[in-house]
Amino acid sequence: MNIPLLGLLLLSCMNEGRLGGRVGGSDPRPIRRRPYFDPATPANVTAVAGKAAYLTCRVWDIGNKTVSWIRHRDLAILSSGQKTYAHDNRIVLYHQPDSNEWVLKIKYVQPRDAGVYGCQLPTAPLISRPIRLNVVVPTARVLGDGEIYVDVGSTLNLTCTVSHSPEPIEFIFWYHDRAVIDYNTPAGRVTVTMERASTTDSHLTIRGARSEDSGIYTCSPSNADPASVKVHVLKGEKPAAMQTNRCPSLAASLALLLLQIVGGFLL
Repeated sequence: MNIPLLGLLLLSCMNEGRLGGRVGGSDPRPIRRRPYFDPATPANVTAVAGKAAYLTCRVWDIGNKTVSWIRHRDLAILSSGQKTYAHDNRIVLYHQPDSNEWVLKIKYVQPRDAGVYGCQLPTAPLISRPIRLNVVVPTARVLGDGEIYVDVGSTLNLTCTVSHSPEPIEFIFWYHDRAVIDYNTPAGRVTVTMERASTTDSHLTIRGARSEDSGIYTCSPSNADPASVKVHVLKGEKPAAMQTNRCPSLAASLALLLLQIVGGFLL
């Protein structure tokens, strides 16, 4: 091979290197990547009413772009960069300068806060990651019709059911006429057990019911409003409610009879 031809080959190889070829196995030109959202962050967030909700947005290859949070229902801008623009002091933005996470915190979240929020970047075209916030309100109820009747000496069983709680319930207290029920009774006369499944149930059992056990019983869960029931411990007598329940049926029967009589006269 002659010298001029060898020089041309070397020059060609050098030009390939400048144009992003294979010299050294690398491209000297800067590679521009588009920012993108981390798909591993939750797109659905459930929070308990009265507690804090956290919406997390993680962005890779953000470059010099600015992250903004918006609320879809009214297109309100909640934050941009490090600044918060929400007219609600419950809304706070958390972001560390060396972090790729932007966390929107809503304190004391309420059902009205539920909906879709957007984490967006001012790219061309604009890109956004929607995150849905669900707000649940745990509810408690004592099984029964508002009033429970038991005979003296029988066993009183009360069940408090707490539903719509996405997190474990720390405790359920029972009260009798605003006083915390004492479980340290002789021979275990009063016991409480708890079952956890799709709902959380607390069972209050009082053996050998006495007249003084009558009153208002309230279950108070750690994350729900309390629920109550009225208990009557009777000494063999019939409840007044059972006696008066017949009145509506009797009144209805008399009204029907009156209509039949009037109808007969009209015919």
